[in-house]
Amino acid sequence: SMLPLINSQRYPCFHALKIKKNYLPLCATRWSSTCKVPRITTHYTIYPRDQDKRWEGVNMERFAEEADVVIVGAGPAGLSAATRLKQLAAQHEKDLRVCLVEKAAQIGAHTLSGACLDPRAFEELFPDWKEKGAPLNTPVTEDRFGILTEKYRIPVPILPGLPMNNHGNYVVRLGHLVSWMGEQAEALGVEVYPGYAAAEILFHEDGSVKGIATNDVGIQKDGAPKTTFERGLELHAKVTIFAEGCHGHLAKQLYKKFDLRANCEPQTYGIGLKEVGLDYQNPYLSPFREFQRWKHHPSIKPTLEGGKRIAYGARALNEGGFQSIPKLTFPGGLLIGCSPGFMNVPKIKGTHTAMKSGILAAESIFNQLTSENLQSKTIGLHVTEYEDNLKNSWVWKELYSVRNIRPSCHGILGVYGGMIYTGIFYWIFRGMEPWTLKHKGSDSDQLKPAKDCTPIEYPKPDGQISFDLLSSVALSGTNHEHDQPAHLTLKDDSVPVNRNLSIYDGPEQRFCPAGVYEFVPLEQGDGFRLQINAQNCVHCKTCDIKDPSQNINWVVPEGGGGPAYNGM
Repeated sequence: SMLPLINSQRYPCFHALKIKKNYLPLCATRWSSTCKVPRITTHYTIYPRDQDKRWEGVNMERFAEEADVVIVGAGPAGLSAATRLKQLAAQHEKDLRVCLVEKAAQIGAHTLSGACLDPRAFEELFPDWKEKGAPLNTPVTEDRFGILTEKYRIPVPILPGLPMNNHGNYVVRLGHLVSWMGEQAEALGVEVYPGYAAAEILFHEDGSVKGIATNDVGIQKDGAPKTTFERGLELHAKVTIFAEGCHGHLAKQLYKKFDLRANCEPQTYGIGLKEVGLDYQNPYLSPFREFQRWKHHPSIKPTLEGGKRIAYGARALNEGGFQSIPKLTFPGGLLIGCSPGFMNVPKIKGTHTAMKSGILAAESIFNQLTSENLQSKTIGLHVTEYEDNLKNSWVWKELYSVRNIRPSCHGILGVYGGMIYTGIFYWIFRGMEPWTLKHKGSDSDQLKPAKDCTPIEYPKPDGQISFDLLSSVALSGTNHEHDQPAHLTLKDDSVPVNRNLSIYDGPEQRFCPAGVYEFVPLEQGDGFRLQINAQNCVHCKTCDIKDPSQNINWVVPEGGGGPAYNGM
C-alpha cells in the first residue's frame, strides 16, 4: 500500500523542542510515552543471522561460478565495459568469460536520465550504430538557457564552446539506449543476468576482491527464513568491475575497506527530478514539491499545458566533479561510471564520460589478462593501468577544465557569481586557472535545525501541471516483494525520532521522492514512530545521501524489485 506523507505544518510543535547538539537523550519523553523504541530494521546486515536462533540449521552454502571478469550494474558504463571486453576478445581470438549482473528485472528498467547524449564515446564503441539501429532519433536543434526569477525568465546566451552548448548531441530515452546496448553485449557473448542484485563483496584471504554474491531470496519481513529460502550465487572473477551508478552500496564498502576517498573531497549530489541540489539547508524543503512548483513558472507552464503525465521517476546524481573522484583501482577490482562520479556538471552530462571509463577499464583489464609476463602480488588482479589511462584521456581533461564552475556558485553572488566566473575563467581561459575551488562538504552536513528555518508553504497540485506524490510514484512501476526485510536499513532504530524528528523535523518525510518515510502517531500514548514503506522505493539513494544522522544504509532488495521505467 502507498500511504500519504504527513504534512508537517499540522504539527508545529515538531520544531519547538531544543536539544543540545552533543546530548541526545536515549528517549525524548516529548515524543514517546515509553523508552522502548519500535523495531524497524530486521535486515541481516544489521542483525547477523549467525546470532539469530531462527536461522539455526539453515543451509547457508552457495554455488559458485568462475568468470574472467564480473561486472556489477548494466548501465551505460557497465555495458560499455562488457561490450569492449568481448570486442577485444573476438579481435584477438581469446576466450574470455564476462558476466554482468543487474538488479532491475529488465536491462534499462532502473535507468533514468535527462538525457541529452554527447555521442563521443558511444560512437567509439559502436562506429556502425546507425546501421545497427541504435535509438538515437532526435538530434538537438536548439538550446535555450535562462535564469528563472519568481515570475520572469532572464535569457542567457549560449556561446560556442560553453559546456551548455548541445550542438551535435542527441536527446535520447536512456533506458531504451541501455536496453539496446544490452542486446549488443549479449550478441557478442556477454552473459547478462537481469534480476540479480549484487548483495555482497567477496574477498580472498590476501584481502583482494574475489567477486560478488547475489542476493538471497525467501526471507520474511521479520528477518526469519521462509520455507522457500535460497542462497544467492557467488560469481568469482580475476577482476570485478563496480558500475553501480551514483552512490552504489558496494562502492561505499570499498571506499572504507581500501580507503579510496583519502585524497579527494566528499562527493556532493543532486536529485534528478529536474534537478535539485542536495546541499540545501532548510529541512522543510521537499525536492518533489519544488519540482511541482517549478512547472507552474510562466516560462515553463506553456510547454506542459495540454500534455499528459505518463511516467515518473527520480535518481540521485553526482555533482562533485573532478575534486570528488576517489582512487579508482584496488586489488581485484575497479570503479567505473557514475559510481565514482564522472559527471560534467555544467554540461549536465555524465553518460559519455561513464561510457569512456568503461571502455578504458575494459582495455586495461584485457591487456593485463592477456599479458605474457603477468605478475600479480594478489590473487585478485590490481589493474592500476586503468586509472593512468583515464588520467591521460579526454575524460580527465574535460572534468578538470570545468572543475571550478559548480563550487563558484557557492560564493556571495550565488548562481550569478558562478556565471561571471564561468564567463571569465572557462570561456576565456578554458579552465586553465592555477587554483581549484573546494565544495562546501558532505550534503548530509548541510541541514540546519528546524527551529532556525522557516517552514515552506507549497501550493496544492492542480492535477494537470502539478501532481501529488503518490499518484506520481504509482507511474514509476515500482514494485517489491512485500514480505521481505526493508532494504532501507537503520543502524539505530531510535535515531529517526530522537534526533531527525526532534532536531530537523523529520526531513526524510520530505527528501524522499517516493513517500518511503512517514512519521505516524504511536498506537498508544503521545508521540510518533517512523514507518518505512520500502515497497515504494525507486532506488534513487537520496535518503542514504541526505540523512543528517547518516543512519540510513540502503542495501539491495530481492533482485528484480524496484522501478520499472520504460525508457526514462
